[in-house]
Amino acid sequence: MTFEALSDLGSLMTADRDFRETASSVLSALMEAVDAAEAALFLFRDKPAMLASIAARGFQAFPPQAVIPLLPKHVHALVSLRGPQALSAKNYEGFLSPNGNIAPELFKCIVPLLVSGKLVGMLALGQRATDGPYSDDELDALRMLCNYVALAVHNYTLTESLSQRVSEHLRLLASVQNFYDTALETFANAIDVKHVHIRGHSLRVGRYAAAVGEAMGMEAPDVAGLRASGYLHDIGKVAVDKALFGKPSALNPDEFREMADHTVIGHQIVTGVQFPWPKVAEVVRNHHERADGSGYPDRLHLDEIVLPARVIGLADTFDAMTSERPYRHSHSIGEALSEIVRNTPGKFDPTAVQALLIQVRRDSTGRNKSKFLDERVICSIGPTDVDALASTLNHKLASGRVYSA
Repeated sequence: MTFEALSDLGSLMTADRDFRETASSVLSALMEAVDAAEAALFLFRDKPAMLASIAARGFQAFPPQAVIPLLPKHVHALVSLRGPQALSAKNYEGFLSPNGNIAPELFKCIVPLLVSGKLVGMLALGQRATDGPYSDDELDALRMLCNYVALAVHNYTLTESLSQRVSEHLRLLASVQNFYDTALETFANAIDVKHVHIRGHSLRVGRYAAAVGEAMGMEAPDVAGLRASGYLHDIGKVAVDKALFGKPSALNPDEFREMADHTVIGHQIVTGVQFPWPKVAEVVRNHHERADGSGYPDRLHLDEIVLPARVIGLADTFDAMTSERPYRHSHSIGEALSEIVRNTPGKFDPTAVQALLIQVRRDSTGRNKSKFLDERVICSIGPTDVDALASTLNHKLASGRVYSA
């Protein structure tokens, strides 16, 4: 039974879902392994110290969010257990406080969830499906199974904590009357520290997007919103495994899903932050959507994607193509623009692409007051070549039709 439970737990905890969504199924597997009729799974919060339920099964009366406050002596006692502990009226107050919204007397056995000697949660068992106390064999099974559950809970709380800290930092920045570019630039640099090949990426995307917006005739507040959205578009990557950014070959499907999830995680982080610009959260979530519906995470089509997200998506692609990556060399400006035009309007907003061509052409003729391209990028394309690409794009948009007077 223990090995069957291990197999069930392995598939549950590696499923492509948030751990909070799978916690109830994990609890069921644990209950079946030890013949328990009632059980609850708790996370440990340290400020203030408490146990907060994440899932419960079998109990007739259990609050939607059970909370058990802990004194330092309780935390010390749980950490010192390092295994299952049978509870009774004589000893439960040594491990759990009675001051929460759930009575500890309901629990017949507890198992602290420890990672590297630190408390991350607790499994609490109530009555068995059959009469009598939990056997030594069942307690040994719990000891082994809960090692795996502890790791899953620990990974979940790490990701949750990281997202909360980043979100809180943003809220503090947003509370300042003026959202200074320097503050956001600092944040953009922090996002891109994962690997040498993406350093400066968010800054460049913000600046490219703002320049494209200017060439599209946007008002100054909208241009500022584009710049800010570009700085923050990859904020969800703070929760992505650093090793993926340096991988010299293509990502496998599981790795790609983890990387792609940065859009959803980023959206969760920025949602609720009161930015001066209304579309930041949508941009963070939708900058990998494509006009033909082939993007992610929601497979939106062109008209369903807000305009700032279309511009950021283009700027993001342009910078990625003209930057070194572990798996390929950078493209020249001409190669990047040719590929973008080839994929318009299938992938990119035509108006944004035309504005991108305008800014590159201004650089090629020296007419830009402020250089559009990043200083590390060589403008190796002449104005006539840019004009040829613009003509190709216009021809595609007109479906190849020629009009005469």
